Amino acid sequence: MKIFITGGAGFIGSHLTDYLLKKNNFVTVYDNFSSGKKEFIEHNIFNKNFRFIKNSTLNLKDLTKAMKDSDIVFHLAANPDVRIGSKNPELEIKQGYLSTFNVLEAMRLNDIKFIVYSSSSVVYGETNTKSISEDYSPLLPISLYGATKLGSEALINSYSGTFNFQSWIFRFANIVGSRGTHGIIVDLINKLKKDTSQLEILGNGKQCKPYLHVSDCVEGMICGQSFTCDGQNIFNLGCDSTTTVTKIAEILLEEMNLKDTKLIYTGGDRGWVGDIPRFKLNSKKMHKLGWKPKYTSDEAIRISIREILDNVKNVK
Repeated sequence: MKIFITGGAGFIGSHLTDYLLKKNNFVTVYDNFSSGKKEFIEHNIFNKNFRFIKNSTLNLKDLTKAMKDSDIVFHLAANPDVRIGSKNPELEIKQGYLSTFNVLEAMRLNDIKFIVYSSSSVVYGETNTKSISEDYSPLLPISLYGATKLGSEALINSYSGTFNFQSWIFRFANIVGSRGTHGIIVDLINKLKKDTSQLEILGNGKQCKPYLHVSDCVEGMICGQSFTCDGQNIFNLGCDSTTTVTKIAEILLEEMNLKDTKLIYTGGDRGWVGDIPRFKLNSKKMHKLGWKPKYTSDEAIRISIREILDNVKNVK
């Protein structure tokens, strides 16, 4: 199968690329390195089934040309950091919403009918339910990142209805693991690089969310896409457990053998503007297809910390 991946040099995209190449697919990665990295994909350069194109999804003409003859599109290109939207709204809209529009247009012009999209649990906004299922409503995101994800979902569904596309939308929990370039683990490690005597934690540390290892995420996407045949498919992709921010910090200090580091809290119930302090995803739809994550939230955090720390040592 000829697979086209936008954002394929990014954190999740590069792991997806590796997985699909191992399954003997021909994979084209389309990425401008705005958040992805060359080192995440360079081990595939000499693979005859791999092609890399450095370009932006905002360039519709080039995107359309590059996508020609593909069988399916995995659209992962986007700004990966929720916090950027409050500082640069225009960038968020372009990299989130307009990027998706261009991908869909390039598909339409090339008569490609299948798209897999990486959405996010932030589309739900703040909810009062203990466990959020895919049919929860109303969807009221409180960040621009969430708004562009929800808007992109609407575009994909409208193209599916108008142009007979088949779509798979996955609403991710917090994804962690090797090659992570942002997020709480990376932030905390970077702080400890500067000062091991204390560790600043945004908010009160009680923020509690599900964390899913990137390997489970990739396998979940493939499972959902492979074993459903509806025209429009939406799935939560997460684990049944959650982890607090303080627990993440404690695991990190334990793995780094730092026993005297003092935890400093900035206060408040959330870490930044647009942060959802507590939520839990219901992934029973995916369970019915036969997918379940290998790791709990705490296990995913610990494994990811080890992977990222090992990478830091190797870089040195």
